[in-house]
Amino acid sequence: MPLCFSMSKTYIVYMLATRKNGTIYIGVTNNIAKRTFEHREGRGSEFTSNYSIKRLVWYETHTDVSLAIQREKSLKRWYRKWKIELIEKDNPDWRDLYKELW
Repeated sequence: MPLCFSMSKTYIVYMLATRKNGTIYIGVTNNIAKRTFEHREGRGSEFTSNYSIKRLVWYETHTDVSLAIQREKSLKRWYRKWKIELIEKDNPDWRDLYKELW
């Protein structure tokens, strides 16, 4: 799941987790490396800070901000089982993808 940037703006919908099958957080950003770093440092959101959610386990890119926001909202309404299946489709071990952004 390599992250490629182009001249057009890229928006990323992402999921963070505490651990495999742990607490999941869903967000959207235009700078996944910076945003994930903020979560890891406890400055990303109150929710991720309170629950120590730091592991980037899934993301997808969009070129349209409206579609990215729509996807984020849609995923937040999904059943937990569906979110886990989406994560495990490409990341069955729930490895931290933050390390692969570089």
